[in-house]
Amino acid sequence: MYFVVKVTSGQEKIVASVLQNKALKSDLPIYSIAIIEGMRGYIIMEAEDELSARSFISRERNVKGILPKALSSEELNKMIAANNTAAEIYVGDIVEFSTGPFKGYKAKVIKADTVKSEITVELMDVVVPIPITTKMNTAKVVQHVSAES
Repeated sequence: MYFVVKVTSGQEKIVASVLQNKALKSDLPIYSIAIIEGMRGYIIMEAEDELSARSFISRERNVKGILPKALSSEELNKMIAANNTAAEIYVGDIVEFSTGPFKGYKAKVIKADTVKSEITVELMDVVVPIPITTKMNTAKVVQHVSAES
């Protein structure tokens, strides 16, 4: 079963590392711990049952609890697939912001950093184009760059 563990935002990697080390030394049935990029404040943990998961994370720093409903494999796959689409943004693509202060605005990608999951864009339909760097998951591609360019 997969469980969503709420953690302090920005501490996902540290918490996952601590829990992974604890899992190696523990006899509780904890099978995996994963971070899904773009899910700030949450990590995914695979455990045999909810009781094992709850007792495993109890009294850990930066861990705030477990969401009451376990995730199905299909739900987890959808979350991973949604995150992978963000990695398909390339220089020259036209994107539209789906969240944040630029929601609804279109922009041209001038730089894409898949390691940091960030894009640098210039807003379209503005008098002075200013480069803006943001996370890839805040925008969706509306027009891919053509193969010839």
